[in-house]
Amino acid sequence: MKLQPRVFLPGLLLLLLLGQETNQARTIPGENTLEEQLCPENQKNFQFLCDPKKSGSDVPSKSVHSLRPSDIKFVAGIGDVETRPDPGTADAAKPPCCGTGTGPQQACMGVVTVLSDIIRYFNPSVLRPVCPLGERVVPHSGAEDLWTQAKELVRSMQENQQLDFQNDWKLINVFFTNTNQCHLCLFTQQQRRVAAGVDKLTGTLDYLLQEVPKAFVNLVDLSEVAGVSPWRQGTQLSPTAEPCACSEDTSKLSKLVAQWSYQESWERLLASSKYNEQESFTVVFQPFFYETALSPLSEERPLQDAATLALNLWNSMMQPAGQKDEPFRSNERRLTKCPSQEHPYLFTYRNSNYLPMLTDLHKQSEVRDGTEIRCRDMDPSDSIPTSVHRLKAADIKVIGALGDSLTAGNGAGSKPGDILDVLTQYRGLSWSVGGDGNLRTTTTLANILREFNPSLKGFSVGTGKENSPGAFLNQAVAGSVAGDLPGQARRLINLMKNTTLKINFQEDWKIITMFIGSNDLCNFCNDLARYSPQNFTDNIRKALDILHAEVPRAFVNLVKVLEIIGLRELYNEKKVSCPRPILRNLCPCVLNSKDNSTEFAALVEVNKKYQEATQQLVESGRYDTREDFTVVVQPFFEKVDMPKTSDGLPDSSFFAPDCFHFSRKSHAHAASGLWTNMLEPVGQKTTHHDFESEINITCPNEASPFLRTYKNSVQGHGSHLLCQDRAPSASLPTSVHSLRPADIQVVAALGDSLTAGNGIGSKPGDLPDVTTQYRGLSYSSGGDGSLETVTTLPNILRKFNSYLTGYALGTGNANDTNAFLNQAVPGAKAEELAGQVQTLVQRMKDDDRINFHEDWKVITVQIGGSDLCDYCTDSNLYSAANFFAHLRNALDILHREVPRALVNLVDFMSPSVMRQVFLGSPDKCPVQQASVFCNCVLTPRENSQELARLEVITRDYQSSLRELVESGRYDTREDFSVVLQPFFHDVRLPLLEDGRPDTSLFAPDCIHPSQKFHSQLARALWVNMLEPLGRKTDTLDLTADVALSCPTQNEPFLRTLRNSNYTYPTKPAIENWGSDFLCTEWGPSSSVPTSVHKLRPADIKVVAALGDALTTAVGARPSNSSDLLVSWRGLSWSVGGDGALESHTTLPNILKKFNPRIFGFSTGTQEEMAGLNVAVKGARARDMPAQARDLMERVKNSPEINLEEDWKLITLFIGGNDLCHYCEDPEAHSAGEYVQHIQQALDILYELPRAFVNVVQIMELAGLNPGQGGKCDTPLAAQSNCTCFRRSQENMLEMEELQQVNWNFQSGISGFSYWHQYQQREDFTVVVQPFLQNTLVPLNEKGGADLSFFSEDCFHFSERGHAEMAIALWNNMLEPVGHKTTSNNFTYSRTKLKCPSPERPYLHTLRNSQLLQDQAAAGPAVLSWAAPVAAGGGLVVGVGTVMAWRAVRKRLRGNLSTTF
Repeated sequence: MKLQPRVFLPGLLLLLLLGQETNQARTIPGENTLEEQLCPENQKNFQFLCDPKKSGSDVPSKSVHSLRPSDIKFVAGIGDVETRPDPGTADAAKPPCCGTGTGPQQACMGVVTVLSDIIRYFNPSVLRPVCPLGERVVPHSGAEDLWTQAKELVRSMQENQQLDFQNDWKLINVFFTNTNQCHLCLFTQQQRRVAAGVDKLTGTLDYLLQEVPKAFVNLVDLSEVAGVSPWRQGTQLSPTAEPCACSEDTSKLSKLVAQWSYQESWERLLASSKYNEQESFTVVFQPFFYETALSPLSEERPLQDAATLALNLWNSMMQPAGQKDEPFRSNERRLTKCPSQEHPYLFTYRNSNYLPMLTDLHKQSEVRDGTEIRCRDMDPSDSIPTSVHRLKAADIKVIGALGDSLTAGNGAGSKPGDILDVLTQYRGLSWSVGGDGNLRTTTTLANILREFNPSLKGFSVGTGKENSPGAFLNQAVAGSVAGDLPGQARRLINLMKNTTLKINFQEDWKIITMFIGSNDLCNFCNDLARYSPQNFTDNIRKALDILHAEVPRAFVNLVKVLEIIGLRELYNEKKVSCPRPILRNLCPCVLNSKDNSTEFAALVEVNKKYQEATQQLVESGRYDTREDFTVVVQPFFEKVDMPKTSDGLPDSSFFAPDCFHFSRKSHAHAASGLWTNMLEPVGQKTTHHDFESEINITCPNEASPFLRTYKNSVQGHGSHLLCQDRAPSASLPTSVHSLRPADIQVVAALGDSLTAGNGIGSKPGDLPDVTTQYRGLSYSSGGDGSLETVTTLPNILRKFNSYLTGYALGTGNANDTNAFLNQAVPGAKAEELAGQVQTLVQRMKDDDRINFHEDWKVITVQIGGSDLCDYCTDSNLYSAANFFAHLRNALDILHREVPRALVNLVDFMSPSVMRQVFLGSPDKCPVQQASVFCNCVLTPRENSQELARLEVITRDYQSSLRELVESGRYDTREDFSVVLQPFFHDVRLPLLEDGRPDTSLFAPDCIHPSQKFHSQLARALWVNMLEPLGRKTDTLDLTADVALSCPTQNEPFLRTLRNSNYTYPTKPAIENWGSDFLCTEWGPSSSVPTSVHKLRPADIKVVAALGDALTTAVGARPSNSSDLLVSWRGLSWSVGGDGALESHTTLPNILKKFNPRIFGFSTGTQEEMAGLNVAVKGARARDMPAQARDLMERVKNSPEINLEEDWKLITLFIGGNDLCHYCEDPEAHSAGEYVQHIQQALDILYELPRAFVNVVQIMELAGLNPGQGGKCDTPLAAQSNCTCFRRSQENMLEMEELQQVNWNFQSGISGFSYWHQYQQREDFTVVVQPFLQNTLVPLNEKGGADLSFFSEDCFHFSERGHAEMAIALWNNMLEPVGHKTTSNNFTYSRTKLKCPSPERPYLHTLRNSQLLQDQAAAGPAVLSWAAPVAAGGGLVVGVGTVMAWRAVRKRLRGNLSTTF
């Protein structure tokens, strides 16, 4: 309906009411208007929102059953309404209702005045109200006084000139009280006494019926509202209180039922009386009861405000007869009810379609809810079991139960409508322990068990309370809450020990069912502390502790508290006949809140926490310390849907007449649900019992005939967690080092097919199914089933936090919804990991289930297996250095973008394990497809070089993981850490009796782990996560019984570097910068090639070099002299030959692996040992022709060299000094001059037969970044040797010009590989090697230039720098022209050297690269560092250049204090 602007009574309402009055008299002596009647403390409690247009009519009603408020012309009252004074608050200035005692007639006037003023809002012409005084002679009875007042009222109305007595409608209120103490007593005497009350009122009502036309009579019972007043309490039906023998049942339920029954008796009598048969006259009972029914004499509830009573009376008139269920409240803010368009009339019994609830009970047929059970095995164990985990149904000899009225059986056998009978406790019908009849007549757990063991003892029969003879071991008490359970447990134990029941307490196996919580939920909002989830669980724990400590041989069912919100659906459906006052008072905290209110949300939350807390209590393992005792949570009540009729309405046949307790029908279903749960494995138990389904009693599983416990439920892939402390932190932690398992709210995973779950659930032999991604079973992110059936990290974490999210379910790829945060992709390599990270981050940000910034996340990363499978196809692409770089890039993104995260970095499976399984079982594994599945791992022969190389690269990958984590790179934030979990490092594969590996641990492809394997992985990962660093298990025994660890009181956190009090081991000093040679194709050509385009590394006989100090290796090692840097020519990257490759990485030492007799390399430091290293310290491009001539002479004059036959490899690298002195004479050092001088040198070398010339580009000097302070803050060598860089720091334009020259130098020589003049001969070529074009050195851990690449002067290269140059040059030589790497990765690894392959056995020239042009990937790779720092070049601009650029940048920022 349309609502008018909110009007409060009094206030604007009074202005509307009083301002619309005519000139009629509004007051009479003793009368107060509405404004005067409402006390200030009550004015705020009522709001009037009615629209009079909605309920008004131009034509007066002809029938009382269509009477509108606007039809009423006159309001009156008879009987006494008396209010109690509030001592010490009397104030003559206040209205008489505001706490000052008033006389009966004055209080009556207060009520009818308010009613009259409300009606005036609908009908402004309503007359002033009347309350006749009456004779009030003491000898008269209350009924006689009413009759006297009625006569006076009739006379008054007849004499009222403004009232058309015959035609105007009148509202007459008859107030009375019932001082008989039995007015709220139960049973048959109540109906008799109500009938007697009606009889006493008959004279008055008959008189009104006879004398007053057009009257609506409210019969207002103030027995409870005013019954405690010390005066006359209004018009009493008897002058003195009559003795009454009420029932001794003083429970809340008893009082509520009595209250409702009293009201229903009045309603029923009046509805069937002659007063409801008239068209112009009716009598309607208007009850007033407080929120909670109390004995009238037990507590005082004085009526201190007549206006409040009037407004409550108005609201009662707005409710249909039979539905007047709102309690009287004197101090609660509430809306004043309004007539509606659908129901604009005052409600009578006829227009309310009233039907009494107390129907003829004798016509109801007997209800039968029995069933049958036929099982093949119903025998007990061959001998009495000693373990509760081997307990069969027929082994049970004793049954008992604890709980509340749902177990006591209140109303279970009551006939429909017999609400009084709900007080009867039908213990023999109780679902968990009743034993009336047998299973064919009554379905209960006890009757089911009696089919297995007819001698069962302890079940309850008949009716009665817990102390009745037939209750036996059903010790549930109606109205109980969790706090009452310990007392019930104590009584139960005493009864079992009592010899009367003839129970062998020590030997007999017992079933005890505990079910509690409904009353706690119904009252939690009234005492949040008492009914908190913590207190609820603590009280259950106390009861279970008693049973655990004292009861031998017991199986305890702890039934989860039911999902109680379904009760609201029944309560709110007005088409279903229910005693709503009883319901609302029994369960106020469930039924009185609105659907979207905070109170309702709190109810749902507490309900869930009750369920979760009890689950956690039992799953802690607290009650699994003895072999003869266990507690099992039975969750069939966890989710409950309201059963419906065929019309879609809530089916009240499942409830007792009070619509709260279970009917016999529900008890039967509950018994069936409990029995089914008892036979279901833990983790697979039904949590949603279908009450609408047909009852079907299942049989125990013949393969596993035992009642299921946590221990015997653990199936092949499940686990049992016995952790007692599963609580989260008291407040959400802000530090990853204080993170408990229960604090984890999100779980995610990245990786390849192992994490994606390929083949986990595939059946043996079903090879095609290996492509199925069983993500829900994945060890690190799967969430299928539960821990008892599927062991995964998420299922473990869900035992600590049932709200965990992010885990994957079922099957599918990474894009599927059910994959959720498992973003692993089959076949993924380290290079693709960053993409997975970006997708994961976006998913977490976008998903409403995740609070990205607040939720703690566990992210498991495992990668590397696919890289190893393809390593041999491109050793550079899949090098350990690249693996390291890609992994670091992915972790950097997580570190930069993801708050509150613990990252598990897991090792990959060793290739040796894969080979052992795959190759060791040729009859079970698809060995013919080895090259397809994992070529580089499965195809190498035993003891081959390929296999040795695989083992080395595997170790390097593993070292990369450790190095990355131990760098401390990811321990810079308080809320983020990466922890290496090493359990996969050493896998111990079980062997069968015949010595072959156990393939049951693998999918049909013998590569991917099966579910059995994944289960072990999950256990091992969990154990690793709780182990401190330095003591983590690094082996995985696939046959071991890996127990799931638990957090402890002293060590409750997931372990990180800091909370482990661990320091990473100091990295061992690197003894040398040598490399490991892993190439297998190293033989020379079958005959000496005549074409340079078919030149293999082993064909090279002579090496030589031209250049500057970089080629002479100045400062490669520390010098004993502080004034002179030594040239360590034997360590020179391009021509040094000291030692061997294993200790010194140089180009000649690499070539020695192909041809040990190679000649021309330099050794040592002496000039005479220079060999064909003709480089000179300080040389520039102009010196290259001279060096070329010098080299020609040395080659021609060497007796070791066959000038015509021997193949020569010459490396030319120059330019650093040209850049350093460019500013002195730009023209002489121009790019044109630079290129011309190099061309002249090449022209000279062109005279050499059989020569392969490397021309190495000078490095890129742009994008320089500041270096660190320390020993290189004042690079004297840089200042003295590189004049132009010293000057350019003063002038930005000069620096930009120098950069341009740098780029011109690079581009000028880049075309030498394509120059036609050097392609004319078959035995000569020039190839430009561009690895320094975009090379940038890495930073150290502090973000500065890594000085280990530089010599003491911070200007030249150290031995490490020379080794990196050699590796880069060698790898460039094996790459096709046009597709050469233009950068160098300076990450340390001994396995970075590329190898020739059968497909590409030659050093690459322009011509032999042509065949690869179309196949090569577009563009060379460029490696960039997070904060790049230039290396040096030529004469190695080095750290001095870095410092120069830093100075320039700081000047640009306005910092002029920096020194070079």
